Amino acid sequence: MRVLAVGVATLDVVNNIAAYPQEDDELRALSQRCCRGGNATNTLVVLSQLGHRCSWAGMLGDDPASQQILLDLDNHQVETQWVSVHPGGITPTSYILSSLATGSRTIVHYRDLPEYQTAAFEKIDLTSFDWIHFEGRNVVACEAMLNRVRQATQSVTISLEIEKPREDIERLLPFADVVLISRAYTTGRGYEDAEQLFKGVRPLAGSALLFAAWGEAGGWLQTADGMSVHQPAYQLPVVVDTLGAGDVFNAGVIDGLMAGLEPAEVLAAAVRLAGEKCARQGLQFA
Repeated sequence: MRVLAVGVATLDVVNNIAAYPQEDDELRALSQRCCRGGNATNTLVVLSQLGHRCSWAGMLGDDPASQQILLDLDNHQVETQWVSVHPGGITPTSYILSSLATGSRTIVHYRDLPEYQTAAFEKIDLTSFDWIHFEGRNVVACEAMLNRVRQATQSVTISLEIEKPREDIERLLPFADVVLISRAYTTGRGYEDAEQLFKGVRPLAGSALLFAAWGEAGGWLQTADGMSVHQPAYQLPVVVDTLGAGDVFNAGVIDGLMAGLEPAEVLAAAVRLAGEKCARQGLQFA
């Protein structure tokens, strides 16, 4: 199946540390690595390993870090013909502390690059894709892109990731067939649990399938008829690295739905895949 994802790529500078520091601490990293990150491209890299033909639409600078990102995507057979390059732009960079004690990751993100523009998106032949996935970011531009997909083709499935409680992000919900919601959005909007989240989101999301990744508590889904299902987290002997686990969960949902699985089966597979990711460093499954 052919998948297009619209969103972000970053350069991740990951410092592995024994435990998360206190304020004003000075500590030595046990190891460090620089790698490509970003929600949309992480999801595509996993989907490519699962056998799908993947393309990324997003923005890069023209600095050396952007070349590193493009090389990594090429190594994972993710097509980049719809990428826009901003002259003089600096690649978005995430500085990450990965705690070996708990597997947690703490991120400081720097971005000084424009968002992907609708003019670039309008050049894409949308009918050549089976699935189009959007990061819910720049609401005005994203809404225009979603609207174009709906007008251009009825055969493509649209998924929408709602990661953060951005202003007016709920305007994007009516366009999606599948909505992937993070716990950060849930708590940011004041919902105490998945049931409250679904109750709040459902009037705007129409008949979309709703999925909520819940970290160590597993994941939830709600079908269009209001049936909710919980899947406990995949149990691991030790958590190695949680960086990108939510993006892996999203890839598992997309893969399962494209394979024709029932929603509860999709949720179980996505939770397991995200759990398997937490048992390893990085996103290499093969």
